[in-house]
Amino acid sequence: MAPAVPSAMERPHFIGIGGAGMSGIAKILAQRGAKVAGSDAKESATAESLRALGATVHIGHAAEHLASDASCVVVSSAIRADNPELARAAELSVPVVHRSDALASLMTGLRSIAVAGTHGKTTTTSMLAVALTELGLDPSYAIGGDLEGPGTNARHGEGEIFVAEADESDRSFQKYDPEVAIVLNVELDHHANYASMDEIYESFETFVGKVVPGGTLVVAADQPGAVELASRVRDASSLKVVTYGESEDADVRIHKVTPRGLTSEVTVLLEGRLLTFTVSVPGRHYAHNAVAALAAGVALGIPAHNLASALGKYTGVKRRLQPKGEAAGVQVIDSYAHHPTEMTADLEAMRGAAADSRLVVVFQPHLFSRTQELGTEMGQALALADASVVLDIYPAREDPIPGITSELIIEAARTAGAEVTAVHDKAAVPEVIAGMAKPGDLVLTMGAGDVTDLGPEILARLSS
Repeated sequence: MAPAVPSAMERPHFIGIGGAGMSGIAKILAQRGAKVAGSDAKESATAESLRALGATVHIGHAAEHLASDASCVVVSSAIRADNPELARAAELSVPVVHRSDALASLMTGLRSIAVAGTHGKTTTTSMLAVALTELGLDPSYAIGGDLEGPGTNARHGEGEIFVAEADESDRSFQKYDPEVAIVLNVELDHHANYASMDEIYESFETFVGKVVPGGTLVVAADQPGAVELASRVRDASSLKVVTYGESEDADVRIHKVTPRGLTSEVTVLLEGRLLTFTVSVPGRHYAHNAVAALAAGVALGIPAHNLASALGKYTGVKRRLQPKGEAAGVQVIDSYAHHPTEMTADLEAMRGAAADSRLVVVFQPHLFSRTQELGTEMGQALALADASVVLDIYPAREDPIPGITSELIIEAARTAGAEVTAVHDKAAVPEVIAGMAKPGDLVLTMGAGDVTDLGPEILARLSS
């Protein structure tokens, strides 16, 4: 029996419906029978997929896009107070619901797994969604990226499990009441919303405190911030804490990770037995994500050997080390990494996959605030590549910060010994890469902005 649509969500209007998080909620509501509408800044494949589910999607933001009979307006933290549809909602006294509250309402009555962490959330949530689907459990899921196989970021399933990516950036993950919470890592990020690590820890403690009585926290045993969080919450009487990682005292211990080109073979020690399975994406970072997913599924009572085998069916998420194609002997791969830890993990994975070939990176910094705080570390990460092209900062929702440019990253990279080329015109990148790349090279486009658009353009230029 499908969960009922909450009455407040029967005729929702989404401002920014094409966003990764917003579109997922809209898709699930449409699949449950709600009359979904919304607006977005531009046309996209996401807008088309929503229309295919019966949703009304307007392009551009205007007061008249909000229907007078809308039951609520759904917003994310990125929507500004002067948005005309938001102003119209106030005139009509239409309730405004934050994205996280909408998602929380969809999880009510289901066994939920919420995946949190500074990075790795999308991959781990996706691994669980794919594996649980492969096992015939028909889960619902809401993810911050499109799965490679189904090609969607969300789905309403008839099963009892709901897997959700839990966003810490604006503290919205504190709205959920999961049966299992996964914390992959805890690091300082989202500098516009958090002033210190103490604030980050407090936020994650609140998230963990919302786990239902008798529920489980699956937490990394190797990452310092996660270890600190575990020590802070371990005394919660109703919470079972399961650690995973390479540490000798981890409850689910990673015994070995063996690279196999663009895949890995992972062996874990679980409940006194060795279990080996394949992860179809490269790198130790992704192997750890898979083991976190394994531990969470086991916490829900799913047999470990069944789940391990099903995890091998995961083939990736768009923008998470996604192969874009090959031309003139050069492979082009796309990465969403934009935090130094993510960048390092993906560059190390690609370095292993490249073997004796060169690794060339096109990096687009994301957000002025992040560059201000972590620009040096970003530059140091780029030293793992043989050569890098660095673009101007992608602003997303932010206004410029005086004196903060991608030059901060370039200087740090050069100090670390990296070969770096600054390119201010994104349209010039394909020509620049064509002059740099040689047969056998790997080219990695990296960042959370529109750098992803360059993959096909680079391939086209290489082909010509």
